[in-house]
Amino acid sequence: MSKRLSIYCKNLGEYLDVDGGETLQEIFGRIKDRIGFQPICARVNNKTEGLQYAVFQPKQVEFMSQYTNSGERVYIRSLCMMLYRAVVECYPGARLRIEHSIAHGYYCRLHGEIDVDSTTVSNLRQAMLRMVERDIPFERKEKLTADVIQIFESQGLNDKVKLLRSVPELYTVYYRLDGICDSYYGDLAPSTGMLKTFDLIQYKEGFLLMGFDRAETNVPSRPIQQEKMYKAFTDYLAFNHIIDVRNVGELNNAVKARRTADLINVAEALHEKYIGRISDEITKRYHEGGARIVLIAGPSSSGKTTTTKRLAIQLMTNLLKPQMISLDDYFVNRDRTPLDENGEYDYESLYALDLKRFNDDLNAILDGNEVELPSYNFELGQRVNRGNKIKLEEGSILLIEGIHGLNPELTAHIEERMKYRVYVSALTTLSIDDHNWIPTTDNRLLRRIIRDYKYRGTSATDTIARWTSVRAGEEKWIFPYQENADATFNSSLIFELGVMREVGESILRGVPRDKAEYAVAYRLRKFLSYFSPISMNLLPSTSLLREFMGGSSFHY
Repeated sequence: MSKRLSIYCKNLGEYLDVDGGETLQEIFGRIKDRIGFQPICARVNNKTEGLQYAVFQPKQVEFMSQYTNSGERVYIRSLCMMLYRAVVECYPGARLRIEHSIAHGYYCRLHGEIDVDSTTVSNLRQAMLRMVERDIPFERKEKLTADVIQIFESQGLNDKVKLLRSVPELYTVYYRLDGICDSYYGDLAPSTGMLKTFDLIQYKEGFLLMGFDRAETNVPSRPIQQEKMYKAFTDYLAFNHIIDVRNVGELNNAVKARRTADLINVAEALHEKYIGRISDEITKRYHEGGARIVLIAGPSSSGKTTTTKRLAIQLMTNLLKPQMISLDDYFVNRDRTPLDENGEYDYESLYALDLKRFNDDLNAILDGNEVELPSYNFELGQRVNRGNKIKLEEGSILLIEGIHGLNPELTAHIEERMKYRVYVSALTTLSIDDHNWIPTTDNRLLRRIIRDYKYRGTSATDTIARWTSVRAGEEKWIFPYQENADATFNSSLIFELGVMREVGESILRGVPRDKAEYAVAYRLRKFLSYFSPISMNLLPSTSLLREFMGGSSFHY
């Protein structure tokens, strides 16, 4: 006879008596009329779990819809497995690669003797729709890793086999859907019937998997134009292929084979090469009578500051004299800072900057005048004068770093020919495996957690709590303008998550279990556990990763 126990349901604000061994799905079935929405997952003691999770001890449970951040991740992962099942059905022997997120969707390619065209995409879409109609369960399984490896070998999932063989885990969780098996970086939905809103759209050499639109959740998201981002991704994917490291399993094998130093040297050289190319293009435009101002923009923890400093060095080798301005010094005084919807200071807003003062100063500088630049004191929350004066000399060029560099309104009163815009982002091209990409936002969040903890005295809990607001600001103030860039620089390094593993795990373990932020901390710790550790001592002092890890030869 099952043991009776009590769980606390946050949605209802009360305790519920349940039978030991009941799943969250079964518990929800008894209270669904009181919840008011259909959950796709739940937080159990501040850790995200699938609804297949069975309760054997007292827990705190919060049911979550697909429209929450955690719920949306579950929804997209479930669509990915449904897509894989459709590929197996429609094109046996084809290899599905879900490479990265772009254009508000997820870029997928089929490898094998198949050309992706409108018929291919339509066949896959129809197969997925049939699965939605059949409402097939995603069966959560757990077996000895050696047995799961055999299952994946039989299905030709060699990328997953490499990963499992490189990660010392005795047991592995996987899922079964309509006779095929797969593994994912997190939980899946209870069944395919919950995945009604999606689309597949032909795109480049493959197609985009589109989830629901966040603004209008009953329709699929629509793709946006991101040609420059696509090229940046494609260039790095080609690089991954050349060095034979496309996924985490292959990276771990390279570490085991003591190829780490070579990987670091080649990846750092690629960074230097791309920055050199950007410098050469800026120099060319400068001598043609333009490009007196270089605007370097990008989202949080993309590595803008180090990119700016390395670009300055390259410009000096081209016989130009770079002078730097930080947009942060043009923040308005704190009492004039706009507020977000939660009443918090919105430092991501363009209007947190004194646009008039900024444009007046720029025009005066370009006219050849000496200008005293402001300096923002973050402790006082106001601008102060420190006698920092600037005057352009023959061969001088301004480098302006800040998140709003690509926004036309920032420099509305400056001639277009005078500007060159660089967009910096950590476009992570390494995959966990063929069906699990590494989200760029997770890569940046880990960078920020480490930097904030080591150099700003901010706990991982506080950084994670702030991240949702930061991301909202990026969606509003940065990402819509990224295609305005004259050059896109991918600041990701193929080895960096291995370097960040040990210090990242240590910091994340400090997030208390009773905090809501524990869910993200646990997910990131699990994610980092896939990577073999790489010594930070192998990093050159000029590495962009040093901006976050420490030990840089640059002054920040």
